[in-house]
Amino acid sequence: MFSPHGALCIEPASVGDAEWIARAQVAMAQETEDLALDLSTVLKGVQRVIENPSMGFYIVARDADCRPIGCLLVLKEWSDWRNAEVWWIHSVYVGPEYRRRGVFSRMFAYVESLARASGIQGLRLCVDKHNTDAQAVYRSLGMTGEHYALFEKMF
Repeated sequence: MFSPHGALCIEPASVGDAEWIARAQVAMAQETEDLALDLSTVLKGVQRVIENPSMGFYIVARDADCRPIGCLLVLKEWSDWRNAEVWWIHSVYVGPEYRRRGVFSRMFAYVESLARASGIQGLRLCVDKHNTDAQAVYRSLGMTGEHYALFEKMF
C-alpha cells in the first residue's frame, strides 16, 4: 500500500497510459457530476491530447509498483495581457484509496515546477462550487478563487 512517505513517481503520461486515464475520467465524471461518459469517446479525447502536445499534456502519478494512481490534464492558454502562456489544470483524478495522502499536492508541485522552468505565468483550474474538500486543498497550495468567476455555455 502507498504511504505519503513511500515511493511516488510523477511524470508525463505516455500513449500506454491513455486507457487508464480515460477510465479515470469516466469514474471522475460519474463520481463528481453523476454523469455517465462514453469510454470510447473519452479514450479518443485522451489519445488526441497525448498525440498532439501543442494542445496540452497529462501528468500521471504512479505508486511504488509503477501503477497509475492519479492523473491530471494541463491545457495551454495564451495570455495577451502577459505575452505568455497560462496553464489550466483539468481532469484531476486520484484513485479513492490514495486520496488525502498528498498525491494531488505532489502532482501540482510537479506541474508548478515545470511551469516556472518554462516561463509560464500562472496556473488556473476550475472546481465545482460544492466541492469544498478540493477547494481546501487548492487553497493550501496557494491558489485563490477570489479573482474570476467561470461562466460557460456548453453545446
